[in-house]
Amino acid sequence: MQYCDMYLEELCDAQKAVDLSGLYNKSILITGASGLILSALVDILSFANAECGANIQLYLAARTDEEISSRFTRYYGNPWLRHVYYDALKPVSFDFSADFIIHGASNAHPQAYLAEPVETLLANVTGIKELLDYSRNAGSTRVLYISSSEVYGRKVEARPFREDDYGFVDILNARACYPSGKRAAETLCSAYYQEYGVETVIVRPGHIYGPTATPMDSRATAQFARDVVSGRNILMKSAGTQLRSYCYGMDCATAILTVLLQGKPAEAYNISNRDSIVSIRQVAEKMAVLAGCRLEFESATDSEQKSFNLMDNSSLDAQKLEALGWRAVYSLDEGVRRTIGIMKQCK
Repeated sequence: MQYCDMYLEELCDAQKAVDLSGLYNKSILITGASGLILSALVDILSFANAECGANIQLYLAARTDEEISSRFTRYYGNPWLRHVYYDALKPVSFDFSADFIIHGASNAHPQAYLAEPVETLLANVTGIKELLDYSRNAGSTRVLYISSSEVYGRKVEARPFREDDYGFVDILNARACYPSGKRAAETLCSAYYQEYGVETVIVRPGHIYGPTATPMDSRATAQFARDVVSGRNILMKSAGTQLRSYCYGMDCATAILTVLLQGKPAEAYNISNRDSIVSIRQVAEKMAVLAGCRLEFESATDSEQKSFNLMDNSSLDAQKLEALGWRAVYSLDEGVRRTIGIMKQCK
């Protein structure tokens, strides 16, 4: 990724949005570091190192070094940023101890769930189990697990989900590999804290969008953004009436850091911008207007329909997170504008 001025401005602003001093001179192991959410988080911490002398040692876990070097072009090569081999489906064996652990490695978009339901479930359950054992042996301060709004399942009520609301998940539908894996992983986090004293915290992001989405990301907002940046009209495969909690990627990253430092052990926190609870179609319309293109519709194939999120309403109540002092910085209009602008500048 190229680091354009607009994106660097966001990294600077993030230093004001969250107090990172509790991470200074500490080490952090991050899995899934090159994805939409955590690549922004790594950039925030890297900026703190480069510009503020934070001295945070970053261990970025991925299968290949190229995955890390190609994403973090501005910071790769610094002694405080190190790639470590990691596969969420295999046992871990690291030659270092990390003060903090953030687990975000998982298939995280619909086409991946459809193609690899087994791997999707296991990357969450066995992946977090391995890291919890590592944390227990290494004496880490805290493990943060990145869950999902999909753990809530389906419900009838229209109000946003609070952290103690749970609805129906069809566990015999292979698409349930994602929410079922997330649910089981959350229970493991709670169990390790209760039985072994491993301090864990959980975040449940809503629908996150932004310029750090990978080219393989098949989520609707990522596809919409790629379309408009390439000069194409937006193509929707449904009526787009599903209600979602949207949050800009940089805001989501500061929310995760807030919970890592201030969240209560073995508790979960929704991540949602209270002013960005809208339908998928409304997001598409905003992108189309800002980019000067049209919104078109086409029937989804049977394969595409199988990958769809089955929740008609996955809006989230983030009051618990806001009580920690976090606030979203970017409105939906501003987030969409910056997504398009940064993707164009950072090509």
